[in-house]
Amino acid sequence: MTNPLILVTFFPLLGVLALLFVRSDRKTLMRWISLLVSLVTFGLSIWMLTLFDKANPELQLGFNLPWIQVANWNISFIMGVDGLSILLVLLTTFLTPISILSTWTAVEERVKEFMIFFLLLEVGMLGVFLAQDLFLFYIFWEFTLVPMYFLIGIWGGPRRIYAAIKFFLYTMAGSILMLLAILWLGINQGTFSVPDLIKNGGIPGNIQLWLFLAFAAAFAIKVPMWPLHSWLPDAHVEAPTAGSVILAGVLLKMGTYGFLRFNLPLFPDAVKQAAPWMALLAVIGILYGAAVSYAQKDIKKLVAYSSVSHLGFVMLGLFALNAQGVEGAILQMINHGLSTGALFLLVGMVYEQTHTREFSVYGGLWKIMPVYGTVMLIVALSSMGLPGLNGFIGEFAILLGAFGSKAIGSPWFAGLAAAGVILAAVYILYMFQKMFLGPEGSIVEDVKKHGHALRDLNLREIVTVLPLLVFIFWIGLYPKPFFDLIAPAVEKLLIAFH
Repeated sequence: MTNPLILVTFFPLLGVLALLFVRSDRKTLMRWISLLVSLVTFGLSIWMLTLFDKANPELQLGFNLPWIQVANWNISFIMGVDGLSILLVLLTTFLTPISILSTWTAVEERVKEFMIFFLLLEVGMLGVFLAQDLFLFYIFWEFTLVPMYFLIGIWGGPRRIYAAIKFFLYTMAGSILMLLAILWLGINQGTFSVPDLIKNGGIPGNIQLWLFLAFAAAFAIKVPMWPLHSWLPDAHVEAPTAGSVILAGVLLKMGTYGFLRFNLPLFPDAVKQAAPWMALLAVIGILYGAAVSYAQKDIKKLVAYSSVSHLGFVMLGLFALNAQGVEGAILQMINHGLSTGALFLLVGMVYEQTHTREFSVYGGLWKIMPVYGTVMLIVALSSMGLPGLNGFIGEFAILLGAFGSKAIGSPWFAGLAAAGVILAAVYILYMFQKMFLGPEGSIVEDVKKHGHALRDLNLREIVTVLPLLVFIFWIGLYPKPFFDLIAPAVEKLLIAFH
């Protein structure tokens, strides 16, 4: 039987192959092919989940194939999944068909190329979460840059070229440092296999900090951590809706996952040294992202800066170096993908009708679009961490971990981060009040002048956001199945820090 991880990772390539043989004017057929391929990929990931033993903290469903052998160098095609990555794999395969469905009427130009790049991006993202060889990981990591660059640069907004180049250069700059660290590890440790590197240990303490910083440069840009975040608002604002959903939902998690998968187990001594400083940067990111979000007039920019704040919580949880913090951080990665992905979808749905994202021109949408308003309210409340919804569970666990963390050394980090929760409520409720309450805004009048009226969500749009709402409530009300998947692998990871 073919390995499930290979099938999950590379099945979207069948869609790419099929699209190459479809005439460019058969747009609906191309959309259906892409959607069905992404749904089958999601089905394969569910099959992978049924084969996964949640009580086993080790890598599972592994695949190890000798790949490149030059002189004494052996690079293997190694894949595996454990509690640190399985939810991120599922998040990727879950958000991809939702994103494709959101493009049904939004993308009309060069549909074939758009869908090909989108499916290639899915291959790259899945490879990042499943690769267990540093060389293989680096290839998938870099590979994701190419389709995302074209998705922003071709189908983005007026400043798309600037945003695409900025996204590419920022990520490449960090990646070069990571590549140098990977080469050092391969030369001096004799292997690129991540499980072997962790098992062998023996990286000198004085070298660990430099290697930690080299990997951290790549991952911190991708997260993005303050002060390396400036590429993110441009990329989000200029990207098409589906690109923003995947960028926020999955691509940013590649950075936090990188810290979790590589920095923590490979360089434990350096991690202990760096933990208070990483916590400080995370808390600055939480407060800065929230404060700048409040000042935005563009809805997409507001959501983009809120990601800087939310992912600051994830980083704080990771470097708390205890079970509560790390498990909360992993769950918060999923929560952010669901909530922020849904926010970008909803912004895109109203933008398709009004062609503006300035929320000062909106107002009174609740009366005109009650279903849209209700869905937006649920998603906004989940994003600000209301109890009963998913965001609360992740942030609560992270704050619990940070408050009791010996690694970061002070409960003040948790106290300041808690202030970020309050600030999130301020900017999200401000945005909601401006758009949905009060008298009708000028954009509503403009639409009426042209003989139209704003319509509520149609069936396709409801089907697009409904799965996200299910998980927002599920994780908020009964998170145990998700923590059960994460906990054994986290416990094993943290042995080095006890």
